[in-house]
Amino acid sequence: MAGRKRHSAEDIVRKLRRADELAAEGKTGEQIAAELGVSAATLYNWRRQFGGMDTDAAKELKELREQNTRLKRLLADAELEKDALREIAKGKILGPAAKRRAVDMLREVQSLSERFACKVVGLARATYRRIPVAATPADPDADLRAWLRAYATKHPGHGFRRAWAALRHDDGREVNKKKVHRLWKDEGLQVRAHSPRKRAGASSAPRIDADAPKVVWALDFQFDSTVDGKAVKIASMIDEHTRESVLHLVERSITAEKLVTELEKVFTARGGPPLVLRMDNGPEMISAALQQFCADRVGISYIPPGTPWNNGYIESFNRRLRAECLNRNHWTSLLEARVVIGDFKTEHNLRHRHSALGYLTPAEYAARCSHTHHPVACDIN
Repeated sequence: MAGRKRHSAEDIVRKLRRADELAAEGKTGEQIAAELGVSAATLYNWRRQFGGMDTDAAKELKELREQNTRLKRLLADAELEKDALREIAKGKILGPAAKRRAVDMLREVQSLSERFACKVVGLARATYRRIPVAATPADPDADLRAWLRAYATKHPGHGFRRAWAALRHDDGREVNKKKVHRLWKDEGLQVRAHSPRKRAGASSAPRIDADAPKVVWALDFQFDSTVDGKAVKIASMIDEHTRESVLHLVERSITAEKLVTELEKVFTARGGPPLVLRMDNGPEMISAALQQFCADRVGISYIPPGTPWNNGYIESFNRRLRAECLNRNHWTSLLEARVVIGDFKTEHNLRHRHSALGYLTPAEYAARCSHTHHPVACDIN
């Protein structure tokens, strides 16, 4: 008698997804089990193990959440005063207006007395009770404040200097720049200059065109998440000439060492490395581990920071992966994400017909391609 067939975890995930599709078509549990070639009991056990929590686990989780809510409420009631002090101590409060808002928050939200709230914030009670001139109808700058608010709404990226220039040269108002700056700050219209860190990896090879297979492989990362909110990081790499997906790596976190290990496997499976790896300036890409791995083996071509269009092939693949796979599925586990994303990349190589390849699939084009690399003003052998 033949032995029992043992299904791998990947096969179970695929069959459960197929079972969901059959159930949506209106088939019964027995019909679904018969089509999948398993018994109804086996299908039930698979759902318990791989399809999420069962009824008992869900009930226990609900009770734990209710207990946690009660404990949080008790803790909040017991340490109300300490919570208020911690809220105030998160940052240094500057200016009477900000301190008034802090006192109002403590009185309304934490139900503290005016005396104690002013003491915590460091504001005199007389100062707290005095109404600022800007909040009264007698404010001489009310019209200018309204103009600045309207200007900031229309031009959210401008600063006070451009607002002053518009006042001075467009509206013809004789107003001091320092006054505009003061009112601009009073109204909270400052625009923070965002200066992201610019990583600059040192390329070991000049820019090169992928005129043949295994000349340029483009590498990039994407992020998604499972239903519990935990991150899923996806590494993809394609041959820019054949459009083949040559790397499948899905993890919670991908370190430089893990990336190097997977690249080594891909190079071995593909009969050697390409001439150039094209990538951006991410932390894993400029790491010492990757630099040492590629030294005297494969060239690295970094695109300029903030220019994803210089790595257009992998960006196009990432867009397709996002639209056709990630946005159309939700992952109950990391295993399910690995299986489905891996199947998508395999289907991309075998079934996606690319117009730039004469409507051949990447695998068909790679099998027929006889192009060879012709270096032009290039230091790569």
